[in-house]
Amino acid sequence: MLIDNHGRKINYLRLAVTDRCNLRCFYCMPEDGLNWLARTELMTYEEMLRSCAVLVKMGIEKIRITGGEPFVRKDIMQLLTSLSNLDGLKELTLTTNGVLTVPYIGELKKLGVKSVNLSLDTLDANRFFAITRRDEFANVMDTLDGLLKHDIEVKINTVVMDGKNIDDIIPLVELTKNTPVSVRFIEEMPFNGDGHNYSGLQWDYVHILEKIRSRFPDIEKLIDSPNSTSYNYHIPGHRGSIGIIAAYSRTFCGTCNRIRITPQGQLKNCLYDDGVLNIRDIIRSGANDDQLQDQLLNAFSHRVKDGWEAEHNRFLKTGVHESMATIGG
Repeated sequence: MLIDNHGRKINYLRLAVTDRCNLRCFYCMPEDGLNWLARTELMTYEEMLRSCAVLVKMGIEKIRITGGEPFVRKDIMQLLTSLSNLDGLKELTLTTNGVLTVPYIGELKKLGVKSVNLSLDTLDANRFFAITRRDEFANVMDTLDGLLKHDIEVKINTVVMDGKNIDDIIPLVELTKNTPVSVRFIEEMPFNGDGHNYSGLQWDYVHILEKIRSRFPDIEKLIDSPNSTSYNYHIPGHRGSIGIIAAYSRTFCGTCNRIRITPQGQLKNCLYDDGVLNIRDIIRSGANDDQLQDQLLNAFSHRVKDGWEAEHNRFLKTGVHESMATIGG
């Protein structure tokens, strides 16, 4: 079991396999994209698998594959297959935008992937294009249908953005009436990769809940699972559920069980820090697994208290916002 210096159990890894994405969501990156990492800067699949194997032996029980968009990286299913065979790993899942996912759904099911997070900020094709700058709405909806047909649990991740998709909040809640999905509304975060200061949060978790309750006054609070990042709700008569993630307000830091590895191998103890250890460089220096484990344990013994402390420390060093595509959400 991994325990950090604040007494929090660490058992969940978010592994970003690429910084590249086939959408250009304005809250994640500039319209012309980013300066993509060179292939040599990315961790190889072998390095990722070795890192994950060490971490699973140390106590990691769940791995979520993220990006960028995981399916734009070649041969991603090879990595997923290898990860699914790690002794001690209890749950393998992924987050995808759904554009390229459909052909792999059957194979994901065979690998034991029971849950997929689908990024979808609107149910309106025109607003989808305005937000993502790409005409891929039909492909994303095909992915949603395919996941449900294969009985894979779907969590829809919706970033709530003032002036962009507020009109989608109620339709997305209504989607849970006849569809067994969890729609999770996420506070917008300051990671658009343009280096500009964040203008401030317009729609926090309280505001989002008030909007939903105005249409569904009988909404009921569910019991949140340990380490949950979302406040969870249910509307009587609906097949699905609703979650609200206070990603910017950071109300869940006290029970955080997550670490992150970026595509270039940076270990992040917190979404808001700037990286505390480069696993890729440690492996390429010739370190053995015991040496890698020692450095990981040292990093986990110096985790910040919360996201506010991490953000403060990062801005003292860099003063620049990253892109969500480079840190895996």
